[in-house]
Amino acid sequence: MSNVLEARGLWKRFGALQATNGVDLQVRAGARLALIGPNGAGKSTLVGLLTGQLRPDAGSVLLNGRDVTRDQAASRARQGLIRTFQLNNLFRGLTVLENVFLAVSERLGTARVLFRPAGCCHEVIDRASHLLDALGLGGVMHQCVWRLPYGQQRLLEIAIALSLDPKVLLLDEPAAGVPSAEVARVMDIIEALPSELAIVMIEHDMHVVRRFATEVTVLVAGAVLLSGKPQDVMASEEVHRVYLGGLGDRHPPGEAAHA
Repeated sequence: MSNVLEARGLWKRFGALQATNGVDLQVRAGARLALIGPNGAGKSTLVGLLTGQLRPDAGSVLLNGRDVTRDQAASRARQGLIRTFQLNNLFRGLTVLENVFLAVSERLGTARVLFRPAGCCHEVIDRASHLLDALGLGGVMHQCVWRLPYGQQRLLEIAIALSLDPKVLLLDEPAAGVPSAEVARVMDIIEALPSELAIVMIEHDMHVVRRFATEVTVLVAGAVLLSGKPQDVMASEEVHRVYLGGLGDRHPPGEAAHA
């Protein structure tokens, strides 16, 4: 399969901190790739470089074979590279449907008519409702976001991401903060996403990684230590020495802002 997303020799420094060290990464169409590594390994920095929130000091990013290194984050999103965040960015005072309505409107170019009655935008409402039904949120679409359990808020964030028609979806710890009883439901939804959609997941929880990933890339000290199938990566003595040996199946705190 062809690569839908590539990083070629990405370098990024923050003052004295070398956050990424010539990172190469290939993401195939339909990939289920987990990006793991200790705190401070450079995972969040790498995602920022891929999505355009950060500019590399050297190296390039290709999306669908096109060099997008100089493209802004919004431009990359329009080309199908969409991310979620470890801490969600929902409009908590709006309803579930209104949150997705806004995202769909932006994608369809109808945001300029948002001050018209929502009933005038049947296409947008239908699409938003369909997405919510697909993610098991149809029954709560008229509730305000702040009333939702955290697991449903994470699913809503995924619904918003899907409304932007991603070709590559970057999920930043989708199970973080979700009660253990709700994690399985979140993972059920993620596993049911279209098979042609490439998904890259930053994750610390090894139970989630084992369930989700067909490929794993380990980042350590800003560089790729190892990439391969989950069973091979988790059997690696080097990976155990620098990461898994001190982690087990625990879920440690999130990374720092430029981890």
